[in-house]
Amino acid sequence: MGPLSGLKIVELAGIGPAPMCGMLLADLGASVLRIDRLEPSGLGVERPIEFNLIMRNRDTVALDLKSKRSIELVLRLVQQSDVLIEGFRPGVTERLGLGPTECMERNPALVYGRVTGWGQDGPLSNYAGHDLNYVAITGALAAMGRAGAPPTPPLNVVGDFAGGGLFLAFGILAAVIEARQSGRGQVVDAGIVDGVASMMTQFFGMKAAGLWTERRGDNILDSGAPFYDVYKCADDQFIAVAPIEDKFFLELVRLIDLPASTIELKKDKRRWGELRTTLAVTFAKKSSQHWRTLLENTDACFAPVLTMEEAGSHPQLKARKTLIEVAGVVQPAPAPRFSRSVPDLPRPPRAHDPKDYEEILSRWLPREELAPALEIIAATSEAALQPAR
Repeated sequence: MGPLSGLKIVELAGIGPAPMCGMLLADLGASVLRIDRLEPSGLGVERPIEFNLIMRNRDTVALDLKSKRSIELVLRLVQQSDVLIEGFRPGVTERLGLGPTECMERNPALVYGRVTGWGQDGPLSNYAGHDLNYVAITGALAAMGRAGAPPTPPLNVVGDFAGGGLFLAFGILAAVIEARQSGRGQVVDAGIVDGVASMMTQFFGMKAAGLWTERRGDNILDSGAPFYDVYKCADDQFIAVAPIEDKFFLELVRLIDLPASTIELKKDKRRWGELRTTLAVTFAKKSSQHWRTLLENTDACFAPVLTMEEAGSHPQLKARKTLIEVAGVVQPAPAPRFSRSVPDLPRPPRAHDPKDYEEILSRWLPREELAPALEIIAATSEAALQPAR
């Protein structure tokens, strides 16, 4: 089920943005076959497979990609696919014999999706990096943080998962639509730096208009504005207030029993310090639960600052089933929502298991090719795992 039901994708095992892209597409119904390594790569944050949630909703087969027979099998699977996803450094799949040229010779309509940090070209393209580096050179990281403090790393949500995985998924689906019109595939080059820069478009425009300064903590959305910030309450918990528009700010000050004239502090940036002190003193007098009772379900643009543990109990997330439990693990539900082609609940991530290979490959290969494929996997895997002499 799901709007992408029928879309077939081969994903070459990687970390970060590539598996995130695979999850996003699989969550919406695409059939994703992950070609895994025979043994763990040692890259990324190692954890038991059941907690590596971005690997959910996949079938997995482990292959020795140093074997020509294994490469031939992958190319045969690519012939049955709409999309290939890879997240290696530039040139790696070409050296393996799985580059765009080889794959699109077998399947001219293939969408070849590749994601890297720096992009496929440019002076840094062949060098290592991680999310924080990619966010750093786009201007995004320098804009995040409080006044007088260093830039604040925004998890790896902004780079790996949004600028990389989400933009790759977006590009892949655009290319699939085009391929169904033209009959021709193409390469989607999703550089994380490009995706992050794209998300900064509004701020580049605001800067050009003189509405954004390069000083951290000096602007409306970067903790500079006291009406768009977090405040500590009497119980040491935090709340977030964000009434940017005057009408919503007036609703906030009315509810917390401040005079309507407080809006004059909001309108004059030179008086933002006064306003911050007023709000901080006010919110510090009562518990976060007091403010929740008073301000939730109003137009004051308010929310409690919840931990991941607490988020699932919030009435809004409970009502929408934003967080679900799969095989005993709480995790975000597939997004976005669809009125008709509703995706199934995710299947938990699973390690590759040779006992499953026949069933998995039967959904990708004709019956007469199944036994030879299983023999290739068995033979190349056994050879690859033999200790070196």
